[in-house]
Amino acid sequence: MAVLAVQQIRRMRGGAQGQLMLGADGHVYVVKFQNNPQHIRVLANEFLASRLALAAGLTAPECELVEVSNWLVENTPELEMDLGRTRERCRPGLQFGSRFAGGLMPGQVVDYLPEEQLAEVRNLAEFAGILALDKWTGNANGRQAVFTRRQRERRYKAVFIDFGYCFHAGDWQFEDAPLRGVYYRNDVYREISGWESFEPWLTRMETMPAETIWAAAGDVPPEWYGGDLGEMEALVEKLLLRRSRIRELIETFGKSDRRPFPKWMGMGKEEDKDGWMETRWGTNIAGRVN
Repeated sequence: MAVLAVQQIRRMRGGAQGQLMLGADGHVYVVKFQNNPQHIRVLANEFLASRLALAAGLTAPECELVEVSNWLVENTPELEMDLGRTRERCRPGLQFGSRFAGGLMPGQVVDYLPEEQLAEVRNLAEFAGILALDKWTGNANGRQAVFTRRQRERRYKAVFIDFGYCFHAGDWQFEDAPLRGVYYRNDVYREISGWESFEPWLTRMETMPAETIWAAAGDVPPEWYGGDLGEMEALVEKLLLRRSRIRELIETFGKSDRRPFPKWMGMGKEEDKDGWMETRWGTNIAGRVN
């Protein structure tokens, strides 16, 4: 069942021009509308990828279907889309709602931390897990995160947001590139020292039951992707096949010029006796690249 939106609070930053809204359930949601400037499928992507992140045990906001009434749109001047040369009213109906991370008080949620505070983030290790998810889902954007803390807490916690460009936004295809779907600061990857740093999230993705993925896709309103069930089924089939490629995609990032994993022994380029540059990898007893 959808949550009814009862009040607009403020407009959010970002290309989708989401709105912070109060739901009838008492929770505050970041709501993205069907007629956002990016693509209607951004809503489907947000919902499906968020559900996969939560199923893997990652810290992502709960997501809901949010019903925005025609009355609320008509009586709230701020509910409009800026399309450059024109403006149009937000489209009423079913929208995507992401539970707002943190509180409404200043300082409880921020999108940037100095290096010292970033190193103390309580779940910093989860950046390895969200990297695996972004590679799996072909996130064509940089990884977005906010940092939250309760009153009187000193250390922040990372919450991973904005999954709209997974599956390459409205294209629903996978164009893998080493630096896509990664966080812009290498600091969050500094402690990664091997495949064990990606656990338990990586194994949860590789072994995620097909029923879990199909169920998440089945909860996406068909109007968010044009009603073509065949295209949704094809997307899920690709996701099921890509589970076996997550490690390969992470390795490609690890070998990139970013050199994100300084503590991963054997990760990097070494000159061999013939003068050629090659990447050397060890292999563990399970036969996986280590």
